Amino acid sequence: MVVCLRVLFWIAAVGSATSTIYLLLVLAAAARFTQRRRREDHAGDYLPPLSVLKPLHGIDPSLEKNLESFFQQDYREFLPEFELLFCARHETDKGLQLARAIGARYPQVQARYLTCGEPEYPNPKVYSLAVMEKAAKHDLIVTSDADVRISRDLLRRAAQSFRDPKLMLVSCLYLGTSDTSGLVPQLDAVGKSVEMSSGALVSAMLEGGARFALGPLMMQRRQAFARAGGLELMGQYPADDYVMGKRLAHQGERVTLAAQTIRLMVPPDGFRDSFRNQLRWMQMTRRSRRLGHLGTGLTFSVVFGMIGLAWGVLSGQAGLGLLWLGANCLNRWIQAGAVLKALGETRWLRQTVIYPLRDLLGSVMWFASYLPTRVHYHGGRYLLTSEGRYKQVS
Repeated sequence: MVVCLRVLFWIAAVGSATSTIYLLLVLAAAARFTQRRRREDHAGDYLPPLSVLKPLHGIDPSLEKNLESFFQQDYREFLPEFELLFCARHETDKGLQLARAIGARYPQVQARYLTCGEPEYPNPKVYSLAVMEKAAKHDLIVTSDADVRISRDLLRRAAQSFRDPKLMLVSCLYLGTSDTSGLVPQLDAVGKSVEMSSGALVSAMLEGGARFALGPLMMQRRQAFARAGGLELMGQYPADDYVMGKRLAHQGERVTLAAQTIRLMVPPDGFRDSFRNQLRWMQMTRRSRRLGHLGTGLTFSVVFGMIGLAWGVLSGQAGLGLLWLGANCLNRWIQAGAVLKALGETRWLRQTVIYPLRDLLGSVMWFASYLPTRVHYHGGRYLLTSEGRYKQVS
């Protein structure tokens, strides 16, 4: 029993220490990003011709507002050479039909609607992008997922970064957002806002700049696709965004995070579907960044507070155990509040309050990411190879 108590104590102590060190790194990175937003986040007059590529597959409750936010961009008011391209597998796709209906309400916006048939790459989104990239008129290209919603001047603000002729790709941090008040989607949303953004900000700070890209919205020069190996190669990976950014950075191309943030809309899924989708991302991260993902296990906090509580109860020091758990929850409240404010979230209080629960859930998913399992994506089932590529299974 004594040995067991010592093991519990040291696991809790080491994990609490590493999560506190991580918190300090997050606070420093969030402060740097806040300063950068104040310095760089402005709408200027640099407006190169722009093509926006939007892959579609089906429909969800938030899709109409998401798509409409792109039709409402003020970019075209300053520069007519702005186009939207949408692509789905078939004309009967409900998402593509919805895009057409929205486009009819905005006849002043140049919009085209394409179909690509059944995907020839394991990653169907990238196959859609390949079809649209060939059809795009302009050399500055935005790729954006269907679950992204943006402010009216987002593209105009983000385009200012390309005054730098050496910049090849810029991607945006995102605020997870749910149109419903249910606990499950809210936990998913705050995980996307805080957990994902914390890791990205700390990584960029420690490495002297971003050596990765975030896929929900990226703005890149057309030649970025070829220099990263081509979209056919990117289509073999589930984490195509990370691979593309890493390959470009490895070649010496400039890749960066934008000073602007977007909203990533979370579907109103039940716990099972939500957990499965989040686990899929954990599994991809595990194979894309092996050492980094392994170290992520030491950045969680509440799980080590729970172990500290167990040590306290079993050793007859329940009060100290509760204090240990409370301190680790405080750790996560501080992290969530700092990151949400740095990203410009105005409704940060509730997300901050529930973040310790999301942190605990995240540690469970991190552990589960090391278990053998199949990935479900857009109607297909896949295994992930050790290199992080898709392998379709029946």
